[in-house]
Amino acid sequence: MSLYQFLVIIHIISAIIGLGPGFIMTYIVTKAANMTELRHAYWLRKRIHIFVMIGGTTLMITGLWMGMINPYLFQQGWYVVSLILYLTVLGAGPTLLASKLKPIKEILANHKHEEIPAVYKQLAKELFFYERITNSILVVIIVLMVLKPF
Repeated sequence: MSLYQFLVIIHIISAIIGLGPGFIMTYIVTKAANMTELRHAYWLRKRIHIFVMIGGTTLMITGLWMGMINPYLFQQGWYVVSLILYLTVLGAGPTLLASKLKPIKEILANHKHEEIPAVYKQLAKELFFYERITNSILVVIIVLMVLKPF
Protein backbone atom coordinates (compact mmCIF):
# COMPACT_ATOMS: atom_id res chain seq x y z
CA MET A 1 0.00 0.00 0.00
CA SER A 2 1.35 3.38 -0.99
CA LEU A 3 1.32 6.44 1.25
CA TYR A 4 -1.34 7.96 -1.02
CA GLN A 5 -3.61 4.90 -0.67
CA PHE A 6 -3.13 4.98 3.09
CA LEU A 7 -4.11 8.68 3.13
CA VAL A 8 -7.23 7.92 1.10
CA ILE A 9 -8.29 5.35 3.72
CA ILE A 10 -7.60 7.79 6.58
CA HIS A 11 -9.45 10.50 4.63
CA ILE A 12 -12.55 8.31 4.24
CA ILE A 13 -12.51 7.23 7.89
CA SER A 14 -12.10 10.88 8.91
CA ALA A 15 -15.13 11.80 6.82
CA ILE A 16 -17.20 9.17 8.58
CA ILE A 17 -15.98 10.23 12.03
CA GLY A 18 -16.09 13.97 11.37
CA LEU A 19 -19.01 14.55 9.04
CA GLY A 20 -21.38 11.78 10.07
CA PRO A 21 -21.96 13.03 13.63
CA GLY A 22 -22.18 16.60 12.37
CA PHE A 23 -25.29 15.73 10.37
CA ILE A 24 -27.21 14.72 13.51
CA MET A 25 -26.20 17.56 15.83
CA THR A 26 -29.19 19.70 14.85
CA TYR A 27 -31.63 16.82 15.12
CA ILE A 28 -30.57 16.01 18.70
CA VAL A 29 -31.62 19.38 20.07
CA THR A 30 -34.82 19.74 18.04
CA LYS A 31 -36.54 16.98 19.99
CA ALA A 32 -36.12 18.50 23.47
CA ALA A 33 -39.45 19.20 25.19
CA ASN A 34 -38.24 21.18 28.22
CA MET A 35 -35.16 22.99 29.51
CA THR A 36 -33.74 19.92 31.24
CA GLU A 37 -33.87 17.95 28.01
CA LEU A 38 -32.58 20.93 26.04
CA ARG A 39 -29.58 21.39 28.33
CA HIS A 40 -28.81 17.67 28.08
CA ALA A 41 -29.18 17.78 24.28
CA TYR A 42 -26.69 20.64 24.04
CA TRP A 43 -24.34 18.78 26.38
CA LEU A 44 -24.52 15.78 24.01
CA ARG A 45 -24.03 18.07 21.06
CA LYS A 46 -20.89 19.51 22.62
CA ARG A 47 -19.50 16.01 23.17
CA ILE A 48 -20.29 14.99 19.58
CA HIS A 49 -18.63 18.16 18.31
CA ILE A 50 -15.27 16.77 19.51
CA PHE A 51 -15.56 14.05 16.83
CA VAL A 52 -16.52 16.66 14.25
CA MET A 53 -13.43 18.74 15.06
CA ILE A 54 -11.00 15.82 15.06
CA GLY A 55 -12.44 14.23 11.92
CA GLY A 56 -12.75 17.58 10.16
CA THR A 57 -9.16 18.55 10.92
CA THR A 58 -7.89 15.16 9.79
CA LEU A 59 -9.92 15.53 6.58
CA MET A 60 -8.22 18.82 5.79
CA ILE A 61 -4.75 17.53 6.60
CA THR A 62 -5.10 14.31 4.58
CA GLY A 63 -6.77 16.11 1.67
CA LEU A 64 -3.96 18.66 1.41
CA TRP A 65 -1.33 15.96 1.91
CA MET A 66 -2.79 13.98 -0.98
CA GLY A 67 -2.65 17.17 -3.05
CA MET A 68 1.02 17.62 -2.18
CA ILE A 69 1.76 14.03 -3.20
CA ASN A 70 -0.18 14.45 -6.46
CA PRO A 71 -0.02 18.16 -7.36
CA TYR A 72 -2.18 17.57 -10.45
CA LEU A 73 -5.12 17.52 -8.02
CA PHE A 74 -4.78 21.30 -7.72
CA GLN A 75 -5.60 21.45 -11.44
CA GLN A 76 -8.78 19.39 -11.02
CA GLY A 77 -11.95 21.48 -10.70
CA TRP A 78 -13.68 19.06 -8.31
CA TYR A 79 -10.68 19.18 -5.95
CA VAL A 80 -10.30 22.96 -5.98
CA VAL A 81 -14.05 23.58 -5.59
CA SER A 82 -14.20 21.01 -2.77
CA LEU A 83 -11.28 22.68 -1.04
CA ILE A 84 -12.84 26.15 -1.32
CA LEU A 85 -16.20 24.90 -0.08
CA TYR A 86 -14.58 23.03 2.81
CA LEU A 87 -12.59 26.09 3.87
CA THR A 88 -15.84 28.07 3.75
CA VAL A 89 -17.59 25.56 6.03
CA LEU A 90 -14.55 25.39 8.29
CA GLY A 91 -14.56 29.17 8.62
CA ALA A 92 -18.30 29.29 9.28
CA GLY A 93 -17.95 27.19 12.44
CA PRO A 94 -15.95 29.52 14.66
CA THR A 95 -17.43 32.67 13.13
CA LEU A 96 -21.04 32.50 11.98
CA LEU A 97 -22.22 29.40 13.84
CA ALA A 98 -20.43 30.28 17.09
CA SER A 99 -21.97 33.76 17.07
CA LYS A 100 -25.44 32.25 16.57
CA LEU A 101 -24.82 29.75 19.37
CA LYS A 102 -23.60 32.29 21.94
CA PRO A 103 -27.04 33.71 22.93
CA ILE A 104 -28.42 30.17 23.07
CA LYS A 105 -25.70 29.22 25.54
CA GLU A 106 -26.68 32.22 27.66
CA ILE A 107 -30.30 31.05 27.72
CA LEU A 108 -29.22 27.53 28.68
CA ALA A 109 -27.12 28.92 31.53
CA ASN A 110 -29.55 31.52 32.86
CA HIS A 111 -33.14 30.45 32.16
CA LYS A 112 -34.66 29.29 35.45
CA HIS A 113 -37.98 27.81 34.34
CA GLU A 114 -38.62 24.44 32.79
CA GLU A 115 -40.46 25.66 29.68
CA ILE A 116 -38.35 26.52 26.65
CA PRO A 117 -38.60 30.27 26.05
CA ALA A 118 -39.87 31.63 22.73
CA VAL A 119 -36.69 33.63 22.23
CA TYR A 120 -34.71 30.36 22.22
CA LYS A 121 -36.94 28.95 19.50
CA GLN A 122 -36.27 31.95 17.25
CA LEU A 123 -32.53 31.85 17.91
CA ALA A 124 -32.40 28.09 17.33
CA LYS A 125 -34.37 28.42 14.10
CA GLU A 126 -31.72 30.82 12.78
CA LEU A 127 -28.81 28.65 13.98
CA PHE A 128 -30.33 25.52 12.46
CA PHE A 129 -30.87 27.33 9.15
CA TYR A 130 -27.14 28.02 8.88
CA GLU A 131 -26.24 24.53 10.10
CA ARG A 132 -28.41 23.04 7.36
CA ILE A 133 -26.64 25.21 4.80
CA THR A 134 -23.23 24.00 6.00
CA ASN A 135 -24.47 20.40 5.97
CA SER A 136 -25.74 20.86 2.42
CA ILE A 137 -22.36 22.20 1.36
CA LEU A 138 -20.72 19.15 2.93
CA VAL A 139 -23.03 16.89 0.92
CA VAL A 140 -21.98 18.73 -2.25
CA ILE A 141 -18.33 18.17 -1.30
CA ILE A 142 -18.94 14.45 -0.77
CA VAL A 143 -20.63 14.21 -4.18
CA LEU A 144 -17.70 16.05 -5.79
CA MET A 145 -15.21 13.72 -4.12
CA VAL A 146 -17.06 10.59 -5.26
CA LEU A 147 -18.05 11.62 -8.80
CA LYS A 148 -15.11 13.90 -9.69
CA PRO A 149 -17.31 15.50 -12.39
CA PHE A 150 -14.82 18.09 -13.66
